[in-house]
Amino acid sequence: MSLLEKIFGPKKQKQAAGRYFQTLTAYSPVFTSWKGQLYESELVRSAIDARARHISKLKIEIKGSAKTGLQSRLRIRPNDFMEWSQFLYRLSTILDMQNTAFIVPVLDDRLQMTGVYPLLPTRCEVIEDAHGELWLRYHFNNGSVGAVELQRCGIMTKFQYKDDMFGEQNTALDKTMQLIDLQNQGIQEAVKSSATYRFMARLTNFTKSEDLAKERKRFTKENLSADADGGGLLLFPNTYDNIQQIKSNPYTVDAAQMKLIQTNVQNYYGVNEKILQNIANGDEWASFYEGAIEVFAIQFSDVITGMTFSPRERIAGNIIMATANRLQYMSNADKLAVSSQMADRGIMNRDEIREIWNLPPLPDGAGQAYTIRGEYYLLGADGSVTHHDDDLTG
Repeated sequence: MSLLEKIFGPKKQKQAAGRYFQTLTAYSPVFTSWKGQLYESELVRSAIDARARHISKLKIEIKGSAKTGLQSRLRIRPNDFMEWSQFLYRLSTILDMQNTAFIVPVLDDRLQMTGVYPLLPTRCEVIEDAHGELWLRYHFNNGSVGAVELQRCGIMTKFQYKDDMFGEQNTALDKTMQLIDLQNQGIQEAVKSSATYRFMARLTNFTKSEDLAKERKRFTKENLSADADGGGLLLFPNTYDNIQQIKSNPYTVDAAQMKLIQTNVQNYYGVNEKILQNIANGDEWASFYEGAIEVFAIQFSDVITGMTFSPRERIAGNIIMATANRLQYMSNADKLAVSSQMADRGIMNRDEIREIWNLPPLPDGAGQAYTIRGEYYLLGADGSVTHHDDDLTG
């Protein structure tokens, strides 16, 4: 059984034959993957990887009582081929590369949802069948085709502007990528130029072009080739005249311009030097979380909840969320201050405090207790005041 059958179900799916769905912007609702060379750039890959690594640490939480069997499977892993951290990492990478990421349900032999999978098609079409139902038809590199109802799929987008369904391509980064490529070529040429002799000379007593070509090859082989053993000394016969050195000054981007190129890429993907080098903490990481991680978590939570639960189930409180404990990235001094203040006032229990310090929960539910200092009073809704003599309240 192929991976396509594992995802879309072993039974042959309806291919949603029909016409393209007409969008308001008059664009054909067709997504095509962008050229993958973007990911081959070290600078771009490091920026995409930085976001994906932090996104992969998001915690998946499921609330509600609908589809308990599916919930049990999703709490363990999204599908049979990857864990949640791998799922989120790849989904983030696809979204940054393509600005459109597809999540499809993994179906069993009865076409029932058993998990979710991040899909990377070369082409996706929105098709309307004869009954007016919308389908997403996916095309892959190996020629395979699969189709799933639109309402059962999830679509995450970035830079969505012209298309009603999909995000824009990364063509806005083309000029910066060209500068990066030219800079790399300039550095290579500069290294090559510095390692070779460059000069011109006039040869006397040579009248035929064939003789000039033979002399050039002989001189190059004996003095400039890798096998030459001249000790770094060039000797010229008296047939050489008017010898002149050719100085090559290859252009390379200076440090300020290179910094600007790097900043353009980092701004595009919402990262900075401290995030790339893993030295950000406290407020710096909190800013990165709010600008790059939280927006992904919110959209992912909305999309996967919508494709997993029906509107009635969502109204009843069934939801899938991607969350993170931002306090873990504070400095130790800030963690200590937050822990003591939150614990003293009974705002956080022991397990929540332990999570800040990357410690496991206490056994037998002991960590669910709240510690409240004795000089604090609990004010009821009716204005009554209750004083707790005990430090520990359940």
